[in-house]
Amino acid sequence: MYPNPDFQRIMKTVNHEEPDRVPLCEILVEYPIQSQFLGREVSDDDLESQVEFWVKAGYDFIPLTAGMMKPGKVTQDSTISQVIRQDVLEHAVAADDDTTWNLEYTSFINDRRAFEEFPWETAAQVDISEFHAVKDMLPEGMKVIVTSGKVFTLTWMLMGFENFAVSLLTDEQFLTDVMHKIAEIQMNVLDQVLQLPHVGAVWAVDDLACSTGTIIAPQAIRDHILPWYKEMIAQCHQEGRPFFLHSDGDLLPIMDDLIKLGLDALHPIDPTAMDIAQVKQTYGERLCLIGNVSTELLRSGTPAEVEAVVKELLRVAAPGGGYCLSSGNSVPAWAKIENYQAMLRTARKYGAYPISAA
Repeated sequence: MYPNPDFQRIMKTVNHEEPDRVPLCEILVEYPIQSQFLGREVSDDDLESQVEFWVKAGYDFIPLTAGMMKPGKVTQDSTISQVIRQDVLEHAVAADDDTTWNLEYTSFINDRRAFEEFPWETAAQVDISEFHAVKDMLPEGMKVIVTSGKVFTLTWMLMGFENFAVSLLTDEQFLTDVMHKIAEIQMNVLDQVLQLPHVGAVWAVDDLACSTGTIIAPQAIRDHILPWYKEMIAQCHQEGRPFFLHSDGDLLPIMDDLIKLGLDALHPIDPTAMDIAQVKQTYGERLCLIGNVSTELLRSGTPAEVEAVVKELLRVAAPGGGYCLSSGNSVPAWAKIENYQAMLRTARKYGAYPISAA
């Protein structure tokens, strides 16, 4: 256990300085793993136990969501799902059928009329009460990182990907209007949480790529998505907060574009698509890297294998600062607790500066 969380450790790392040790940095550790770690059940409404987990596991922050869509089970637990169930499907006979409101199965903004009738005002009422409730639970030095974003993902999910793709070719204004609504809501929420002194950073979660490249053409990302992230980054920097981005997949086609936005840190340097040693060599002086112990390794590997991977990551990515250790996506419920603990233990043993991992 690390006894003293200190968010300045994250800040030094983002600024390419070497703090006392390499920070641990996860956007999501699912509750079954938190429960196994603490030896008792941790749930979504048990904020005190969540704080206890993040402290005892060695993190300098706790992630809390301020947005319409959460990381992880994005369509089940997110605000946007509640809006769809309560407003869009209020009188539908099939409302009890999960597939009628789950954005993984169906879409809701298929044309201009559906866009205009969508309950945007309700969707904009994002609950940030957890951010206020957690303030007095945090030990000195610990902060909250706001998980946010999904500008691209939520747009195509609400529109349906096929409709989204067709609109890119035939009706860009329709796509632009939907994305503008989503980004506007997100930025308004950020305005609120950035006023809280115990908020340390913003971490946007928006998968722009897959293992073979970007999901849509790089130029389409530059035209439609990155301008919103440029505004969000400026919004955060104006309030003195760094901005992190999570995206799976191969981001190399747009890496220079992301850096030009002023992005402070990138997660997770997807181990199925990118070589973190090469990314560190090419971009490490301009971008803090967060990554990238394979989730598959956390599921099927051994503690010894996890230790070897963590030691190698520390060796190639940590010297000089600008590196936080994390999983290659998140820590899922199906990970082995002994492998997760091996990742933490190895970071504790070999992650002190100067790096000694061989």
